[in-house]
Amino acid sequence: MDEKITIIEGPPPVFEQVSDAWALGLNESPNVLVPALTRLRTFNGNALVERCHRAWSNQQPIHLHYRNDMGLEETAPILAARNVETSEGHVLLLWVYLDKEHVEYEFGSDDDDEDAEPDDHNL
Repeated sequence: MDEKITIIEGPPPVFEQVSDAWALGLNESPNVLVPALTRLRTFNGNALVERCHRAWSNQQPIHLHYRNDMGLEETAPILAARNVETSEGHVLLLWVYLDKEHVEYEFGSDDDDEDAEPDDHNL
């Protein structure tokens, strides 16, 4: 059984484009996968990072399980995890792989363009 980290409540995760060479170089899959970063608030960030490390130590995959904007369940393989303590609590940084077939890039525009949508970095 694959390990997973499940988002139980709240909005769908926001995925940011990753251009770090180390993240791009980790894709050993025959499928074309796109690395992305998401930031999640949590009460137990250190325990979730430890769960990832245990799975990887046992050479097992671990996935982020969440609901997309349409309410459908999706999963994404986690390739790296880090917990950051902020003044507002723990933030779990997860680098995941998204299927290239389902990725849409949204680009923000200059502030001078009044008709433009707000700057959004969702994938």
